[in-house]
Amino acid sequence: MKPNQGDVRYLTPIAVDTTKKKYCRFKKSKIKFVDYKDAHFLRKFLNEQGKILPRRLTGTSLKFQRKVGQAVKRARHLALLPYVIDNMK
Repeated sequence: MKPNQGDVRYLTPIAVDTTKKKYCRFKKSKIKFVDYKDAHFLRKFLNEQGKILPRRLTGTSLKFQRKVGQAVKRARHLALLPYVIDNMK
């Protein structure tokens, strides 16, 4: 079967953006202070090696990303969170 001149054919399917909109969980929950002593909450912002996840992945606003980074560093200093680990999650 021959394609017609008016048909548009693609080699790969057209990508449709179906991802959910990212949001800042701090602004949504109206959290004003990031507690460095809450290690369980701060683990949500770390990957399996213990590195801090970037804003583009978590959706956190710039203001709270800075606060999260500072809180993680303080928790690491007090040995509430590890600096490096093989498999955290």
